[in-house]
Amino acid sequence: MRMAAAFLAAFVVTALAGKALIPFLRRMKAGQSIKEIGPTWHMSKQGTPTMGGLMFILGAAVAVAVLGWPDFLAGRFGGGFVFLFALVFGAIGYIDDYMKVKHHQNTGLTAPQKFLLQLAAAILFTVLMREHGYLTPDLYIPFANVTLPIPWPVYMVFAAFVMVGTVNAVNITDGIDGLAAGVTMPVMLFFTAVAALWDRGELGVFSAALLGGLAAFLLYNFHPAKVFMGDTGSLFLGGAVCGLAFGLDIPLVLILVGVIYIAETLSDIIQVAYFKATHGKRIFRMAPLHHHLEMGGWSEVKLVCVFTMITLAACLLAFFGVLDRWT
Repeated sequence: MRMAAAFLAAFVVTALAGKALIPFLRRMKAGQSIKEIGPTWHMSKQGTPTMGGLMFILGAAVAVAVLGWPDFLAGRFGGGFVFLFALVFGAIGYIDDYMKVKHHQNTGLTAPQKFLLQLAAAILFTVLMREHGYLTPDLYIPFANVTLPIPWPVYMVFAAFVMVGTVNAVNITDGIDGLAAGVTMPVMLFFTAVAALWDRGELGVFSAALLGGLAAFLLYNFHPAKVFMGDTGSLFLGGAVCGLAFGLDIPLVLILVGVIYIAETLSDIIQVAYFKATHGKRIFRMAPLHHHLEMGGWSEVKLVCVFTMITLAACLLAFFGVLDRWT
C-alpha cells in the first residue's frame, strides 16, 4: 500500500509542479540549445525549457520524505540513501544545465569535471551502503542463482565503473521527446516489484515514487515536448537506476533492464571508434542509435514505444532471473 501511495503522491506533486515550473523556466529563458550536428528537424526544439527533471525530483522527494518516514524511524535508510545518491547526480546535472543556459550553448561542465564528480559520488555511496549492510562483496549471478565472492577493493572498482557508466548511458538515451522517461518507467516498475517481493519497502517506496513522477512528467515531455528533463533529470535517473540495483544487491541485472541504455551507448562508442579508425567512415547514419533510426524514418513516438516495450520485456525476463535471490 505504501508503494502505491508513493506512486500516487509523486504523480500528483510532479503534475502540479510542472504547471508552475514550465512557465517559470520560460521566464528565466532556460531554453535548450540544440547541437547543430544533430538532426536538422530537431532545430525546431531550440528554446524549449530544460531542467524539467526538477519536477519529478520534487515529486519523488515528497513521496520518500512522507511515506518513507516509518522506515527512517525504524533505522532503515536504504531508500533515503539511494535518493540522496541520485540527487547528487541530479545536482551535477543541474550545474551542467545552468552553465549551458547561462552561456547559451550546448556545453557545460567538461568531461573530466563530470567524471571526477561522478566517481566521487559512486565511491561514497558504495562505502555508505556497505556500512549499513545493503551491499556485500559477493556478486550475484542472475538465473544461475549463485554468488561470486570478490575482494572488497575489486568490488569497489567494479561498482564505481558500473555506476558512472550507467549514469552516462541514461544521459545518452535522453535524446528525443519522452525517451529517457519512457524507457526508465519499466525499470522502476521492475525495482518496485522486486522490492515488494523481498519486503524491502524502504527501497520500493523510492522506485514507486519515481515511477509515478515519470508518468506525470510524460504529460509534459511526450512528443511534442513542452519541457526537457535536461542533465538535471537524466543524471538523476541514472543515479536512481544504478543506486537501486546496488541497493537490492543485484547489480548485474542492469545488463538486462538497461538493454536500451547499453545499446545507445555502444552505438555511440562504435561510431566514434570506427570513424577514427577509418578516417571518416560511419557505421550508423548518426549516433546514438535513436538518431540512426530517426534518420531511417522512425518517428519519435514510434521510437519511444518500441524502446519502452523492449525494456519492459527485458525487465520481465530479469524479474524471473533474480526471483530466488532472497527467497
